[in-house]
Amino acid sequence: MASRDEGGAGARLEETPAAVEAAWSRPVEEVLEALGVATEHGLSAGEVEERRARHGPNLLRRTRRRSAWQILAAQFKNLVVALLAVAAAVSFAFGEWVEGVAIAVVLAINAAIGFVAELRAVRSMEALRRLGAVETRVRRDGEVHRIPAEELVPGDVVPLEEGDVVTADLRLIEANRLEADESTLTGESVPVAKDVEPVAVDAPVADRPPMLFKGTAVTRGSGEGVVAATGMATELGRIAHLAQESGEEQTPLERRLEALGRRLIWVTLAIAAATTGIGIAAGREVLLMVETGIALAVAAVPEGLPIVATLALARGMWRMARRNALINRLAAVETLGATTLIFTDKTGTLTENRMTVRRLWLPAGRYRVDGEGLDLDGAFRREGDGGGGGGEARSEVPPADEPALRAILEVGVLCNNAALEPATAEDDRETGSPEGGGEETGEDDDGAGVDATGDPLEVALLVAGAKAGLRRDELTEDHPEQREEAFDRETQMMATFHRLDGRFRVAVKGAGEKVLEAATALRTAGGREELTAGLRERWLERNREMAADGLRVLALAEKQTDSADDDPYRELTFLGLVGLQDPPRREVRPALDACRRAGVRVVMVTGDQPATAAAIAAAVGLVPEGEETRTVVGRDLSALDETSEEERDELRRVPIFARVDPAQKLDLIALHQEADEIVAMTGDGVNDAPALKKADIGIAMGRRGTQVAQEAADMVLRDDQFATIVAAIEQGRVIFANIRRFVRYLLSCNVSEIMIVAGATAIDAPLPILPLQILFLNLVTDVFPALALAFGEGEETVMERPPRDPDEPVLARRHWLEIVGYGLLITLSVLAALFLAMALGFRERRAVTISFLTLALAQLWHVFTMRDRGSHPLDNDVVRNPWVWGALGLCLGLVLTAVYLPGLADVLGVIDPGPRGWALAVALSLVPWAVGLVLRSRRPTR
Repeated sequence: MASRDEGGAGARLEETPAAVEAAWSRPVEEVLEALGVATEHGLSAGEVEERRARHGPNLLRRTRRRSAWQILAAQFKNLVVALLAVAAAVSFAFGEWVEGVAIAVVLAINAAIGFVAELRAVRSMEALRRLGAVETRVRRDGEVHRIPAEELVPGDVVPLEEGDVVTADLRLIEANRLEADESTLTGESVPVAKDVEPVAVDAPVADRPPMLFKGTAVTRGSGEGVVAATGMATELGRIAHLAQESGEEQTPLERRLEALGRRLIWVTLAIAAATTGIGIAAGREVLLMVETGIALAVAAVPEGLPIVATLALARGMWRMARRNALINRLAAVETLGATTLIFTDKTGTLTENRMTVRRLWLPAGRYRVDGEGLDLDGAFRREGDGGGGGGEARSEVPPADEPALRAILEVGVLCNNAALEPATAEDDRETGSPEGGGEETGEDDDGAGVDATGDPLEVALLVAGAKAGLRRDELTEDHPEQREEAFDRETQMMATFHRLDGRFRVAVKGAGEKVLEAATALRTAGGREELTAGLRERWLERNREMAADGLRVLALAEKQTDSADDDPYRELTFLGLVGLQDPPRREVRPALDACRRAGVRVVMVTGDQPATAAAIAAAVGLVPEGEETRTVVGRDLSALDETSEEERDELRRVPIFARVDPAQKLDLIALHQEADEIVAMTGDGVNDAPALKKADIGIAMGRRGTQVAQEAADMVLRDDQFATIVAAIEQGRVIFANIRRFVRYLLSCNVSEIMIVAGATAIDAPLPILPLQILFLNLVTDVFPALALAFGEGEETVMERPPRDPDEPVLARRHWLEIVGYGLLITLSVLAALFLAMALGFRERRAVTISFLTLALAQLWHVFTMRDRGSHPLDNDVVRNPWVWGALGLCLGLVLTAVYLPGLADVLGVIDPGPRGWALAVALSLVPWAVGLVLRSRRPTR
């Protein structure tokens, strides 16, 4: 794929390496020395210029944009179109100007339709590049400046604060309780804590705390980093390179129609050459036989096929748009119908991408919490006393009547930096920008919108408190915050001090084992109780049980003290455990069930932890009950090229892949494509872009998906509903069935024309249909019924069948037999009409008119033989299709126009056949339909 760098930097990826290799594995001092920079002073102006010349601008390489002319030219890269162009050229060469112009008009119409439909081409590289179009702060010559991010160079020292977008890959020099949202790059659903300590050189991207990556965002804390890589040498640049190199796959429909076109070329050339040669050998005029050959070529090529196929796909695209699925590539509409495997991301696809407090485990009892995401209307229900974290939930418990429950909710609200605010009109928008701003929108208990900002965990605690009527602004009026001890990676806890009756209430939250280690007492129904070693171990076990259920667990504690300078983590009173979950989407389970019934496998591929992935898979029913939930970690895929075929087959049966990076996603897609799977890939992050392009069809989330993912994908789900994919699969299957139906119709009509011309030539009879009459039928009476068949609604049982064989052509052997059979029936009727007309004394021109009308009408009635085998002749998809009746009415009117409009009748060489001629044409045209009526009623299709 051709490409160029912004600003003229045309070097390939391998020519622009990172300034410091594996900076995450080296001590800060060593990195700074390798970059030749002092943190207090930064780079000088001269050093900046020298490094910019060496490394180029901090920009992602831009994909060369397809011009309108290139898109228009692509519409003619079709074998059927090429064959029509040859037929037009031959017509012009032999002076058949009317035929040539008519074929040229067909080509122009088809090109116009395809051009308009495909004008919105994929622009994934430009979307990736837009991530860098921001400003950043940098220390140079001892002073902090704000500069365009593209001017950063390796060695620049960058100060960092909460809310900053990271514009290059940085090796951290300082990290003060620093956290970053890397969800668009790694798939992690929660912010990642950062520090300066080096890690192993082979640590995956998601496990590199000393690094901040281009395209991510700082969600908490502050720090300072030194630029280790810019532009295409960053991790984001590596993904851009992968997306660029992966290219785009031909869709199954494109491959099938191309194969059909190749077959038509050879059939057409063979028939035309044979007939012409036989006629010349029999002593007929050379010019006459050349004209006959052209007539056969025109008859063999279904001029309406490109137009109808394009319009059928376009209509499918419009239908999907009404179902919130936007199609970027026209031919991809059908691809989902052939899909055998869907690779789906977890965060934001199977889950809401919002943390929700799901369970509370207190010494006084266990509670479940209703509601999802930012829904502030939810009840608290006490659970039974069975073992584990589960148990049957009882009736609703008012938190005001449960002091221990209210206390833990108050601590969660107080020890918190997030915020819930009423949504304003301008804030009522869809979120999920690629810059990673942590903002969400939901509804409060009055139905009004609310905005949430801050760490998703803390937002979830605020929502849980709001369900109990506890608002942070109201609580802090009674408990003014005096001091905050920010979350520390080493202590894994956070604390806030609040004034209360002359003393200070200390609210603490953190990791279960850390809080339990710092606590000395429990708050029970009877008061404070000593936290013995046995009780502590019991609570640690409960912590592990909740984690095993796929919950992210926090422990909360409190104490009272006389001084705001007191150690916040001494002699705490343990309140209990809070289990949070990124909830699965409600519509996912039925959607997965529908996929299973349709024979479509769904495999989770995520950057999250294996335990979390397995828990979500179980929650949504990704793996059927009773089957083993096997999870493979991304690092186990590193030697995929060296695995045996048996091991590769085993990997193809794995339902869950966790901690997977972008390159491994490409390997997984290729692994299944090698097994002839038709692979769809869903995703919403920057890290999904290469896989979205490599898959047979890429499906991006529209609301939470990044611009990168949306531009790289073939289809974008506006509502982020997994169920929309199922609707798209159904529509894709309907579209293919309709395409197969109208192709059968068109070709059987064209085969009849070939047989008619060839048969008449073989027996030295007048041509029953003339070349221009053939073109008229192919453009008018063939196209409109075929188009009506393409607009059919489909069968109700279409999703109860397994996917088609990926290697199955548009027309199987049984379909070709039907085409030839119906073509023969129509041929016999037309030839019979010609000979009967001549036997009844009609002159040749009137007899040819009768045979022409017999063919036209037989082709119109032939549409009703396109129903499914075994279906009722008066109640089936074709009869119920209003477009079919409209097409028949239009075509009958056009046939009458062809006969009675003077100018057109002269061009086509037809005259009024009279009442007897019309009766003969109508009667014989019904014979193929009557035979087809019997044949289609015999046995149902599989």
